[in-house]
Order: sequence, then C-alpha cells, then structure tokens
Amino acid sequence: MNLNDFIKAVADLNINLSLAQLDALKKYYELLISYNKVMNLTGITEENEVYLKHFYDSLTISKVIDLNKVESLCDMGSGAGFPGIVLKIAFPNIKITLLDSLQKRINFLNIVIKELNLQDIEAIHCRIEEYALNNREKFEVVTARAVASTNILLEYASALIKVNGYFIALKGKMDNEHNYDKALNILGMEVEKEEKFLLPIEQSSRTILKVKKRKVTDKKYPRSFKEIKNKPL
Repeated sequence: MNLNDFIKAVADLNINLSLAQLDALKKYYELLISYNKVMNLTGITEENEVYLKHFYDSLTISKVIDLNKVESLCDMGSGAGFPGIVLKIAFPNIKITLLDSLQKRINFLNIVIKELNLQDIEAIHCRIEEYALNNREKFEVVTARAVASTNILLEYASALIKVNGYFIALKGKMDNEHNYDKALNILGMEVEKEEKFLLPIEQSSRTILKVKKRKVTDKKYPRSFKEIKNKPL
C-alpha cells in the first residue's frame, strides 16, 4: 500500500489525515525500522507493508466506533505501538495509555512519544492484571490487537473499562474462536458488533469485535496470569 493508496483507504474510513499527521506516521515508520534492527519489534519492515498491515489495519477500528467522541483509551499489549500510537497520531483528542509487559518495547514507545512530541499519552511497563488493581473502570475504550484469545482478553479488559464502555479486539480470522460466551456472561459484557472484512490489496481476513460492558466487574477479576492461563473463563 503506497502513500496515495493509504490516504484514499483511510479516507474511506472517514479519517482525513493532515500533512503533519502523515509526516508523523512517516517518522514513526523510520523509528520502527531503525530500532527494529536491535530489538526485534516487528517482522514486517517493507514500507508499503507497514502502511497496510500496521498503520491502516490499526485505523480500521473506525469501522465500529467514532474515536472523535472518545476521551480515554487503553491499548493492552501495545507492542511496537499498534494500534495505540497510530490512533494517537490520527486522533490527538484521545488520552491514551499503552501497556506492555516487556521493558524494551516500553523504551521504544517512549522514544516514539518523545520524537513525535505526542501529548496525553503514556507507556507503562507492567502486567495488565497488576495495572488493573489501581486503575479499575478508568477507560472508555480498551483495545487489543493480535494479543491473546478473546476469553482471556475479555477478563483483562473488563476491569479497566467503565460501565457502558467498550472493549475492541482487532483480530484475523475467528472461525475457531467462539468459546467466550461464558466469559461474557460472568463479566457482564455483550458483543455489540462483529465486523468482518478483507484487508485491501492482499485480501487477508480481518475481524473486529466490539464488546460493551454492562455492569461493574467483580473485583476478583482479572485473576493472576497463572490462574487465567491454567483455567480461562
């Protein structure tokens, strides 16, 4: 996906990026490639591929929610910053928290934040269940992109989302992943939308799951990583 294709594709998502925002994405790409040589941030390095599979893919969240109306967002397992950094560039109105369990990735995210002079965004090194202890029901939206199975993500996200807020998972195919009804019931959540589409050009399958939180989450959730791994909801 070259730059012109990218601009047209995001315009179809009702996102019109300024020259300053496009410049920020370009600089982000350059930082990603530079630091990827020493810390293995992504296996996708060709510029057109990054614009398609990381930048555009991150922005497809706009298919299910109007981020112009969102004030706070937490990106769980942000990795190299997808979708969190991309969303911050495209929607500067949102106060964003990036969570990741690896310090080297947090170090990279802080470099990007500083170099792009991004405001109202922080990168925090911690496990999600630990962060949730003192940050319950803090965010309007929680996102995760290709991090873990849905039932595990629901348990993590539920404690962080405000009542009537949303968890949005960006995934590939979900044909074999429909074992999260129990988690939805226990956590007081419900699927509001499941958006399936094909990524432009390469036509690979994508699914965006939009889940609404209906009630306060029991304080015993999320459990420790070991408990969740051994016995997911």
